[in-house]
Amino acid sequence: MKVNGKCLCGAVEFTVEVANTEVAACHCSMCRNWSGGPLITIDCGASFKVAEQAPVHRYQSSKWADRGFCTQCGTHLFYFLKPHNQYHLPAGLLQIEEQYQFTHQIFIDEKPEYYDFANKTKNMTGPELFELFNAQE
Repeated sequence: MKVNGKCLCGAVEFTVEVANTEVAACHCSMCRNWSGGPLITIDCGASFKVAEQAPVHRYQSSKWADRGFCTQCGTHLFYFLKPHNQYHLPAGLLQIEEQYQFTHQIFIDEKPEYYDFANKTKNMTGPELFELFNAQE
């Protein structure tokens, strides 16, 4: 399904295709540093479409990923996983009327003790996630 979204100031408007409304949380130290807490996202595949003139900056945060943000208001727009050509967008940016389903958490081994989610989810450590990625390549 096609879904629209925009940054806080409205300078970046985008359209994505979402196959489902499964939500994931990443607890890695980079995501927590970037967002101030876990990064809660929806997988949008390669479908992130934004106008060329939109004030979007890509920051290469690792050899396998970029992070995008609005240069006017700083809104976090996406985490892009290069090897899989896959955008993960913060769930709060998407205008989805259906109920989200919080299904999995990654880098659970890096999650600090000061917060915890009550939802029952599939949890993966960083090494488990990298093992899965290596198996898919």
